[in-house]
Amino acid sequence: MLRSIIFYTTLLLGIASTAAAFTQPQSFTPTRRNSFLALSTATATSDADIQEAKALLCRAAETKLENPDRVLDALESLEKNCKKKHKENPAAFSKDIMDNISGEWRLIFTTGTKERQKKSGGRVNYFPLKAIQTFDATVEPKVIENGIYAWNLPLLRFSGDFDFDERRRKLEFDFDLIELFGLIKIKLGRKDVAKIGASTGLGSANNEKLADNGRRAFFDWISADENIATARGGGGGLALWKRVEEE
Repeated sequence: MLRSIIFYTTLLLGIASTAAAFTQPQSFTPTRRNSFLALSTATATSDADIQEAKALLCRAAETKLENPDRVLDALESLEKNCKKKHKENPAAFSKDIMDNISGEWRLIFTTGTKERQKKSGGRVNYFPLKAIQTFDATVEPKVIENGIYAWNLPLLRFSGDFDFDERRRKLEFDFDLIELFGLIKIKLGRKDVAKIGASTGLGSANNEKLADNGRRAFFDWISADENIATARGGGGGLALWKRVEEE
């Protein structure tokens, strides 16, 4: 009975849970100075591209008025250049993410999973519902929550724990508790949660496959700062979140 309630609640909600290479002529033998200048130029270019992408994404998060195609282009640009920055210093880059990730984040934009993109026939626009993802990296085990809200009432909320692989920027998580309307709490195994998510559109079918193989769902994290967070989900979708300011 309770699982039927969960199924129809999620079904009604109808949501989806998202150095430029420098080559030299063959006859040119780069000196250490030339190599340093090329690296410096590449780094500066990446930094500028990151800031440009973040500026557009911040505007999109605040207004939801930026063209969705431009938002997606900015997400892809940010992902590409953040990968380069991560390779330069994985430990420092990952520490910066973990230092900023704790808190509440509202989902602003998602492309949806690859499966959903195929079904919709194109890109997904701004997310219409109030979806809040919460992370707490200051405790052990680290805590993750994902919920859909009507004003401040959680209609449906999943919670569990997560780990972060600094070397791969991979955040792996399990949901094992479901809460309905802030009143009913149901403890379920991760396979059950993955199946519910996949059957209702809340999660990716890929998460169900991972659970069947004893693996955890994941995000490939891109960035997190004082304003926005970005990641690519295990189902292949890109997502943009805006930090929820404390009242």
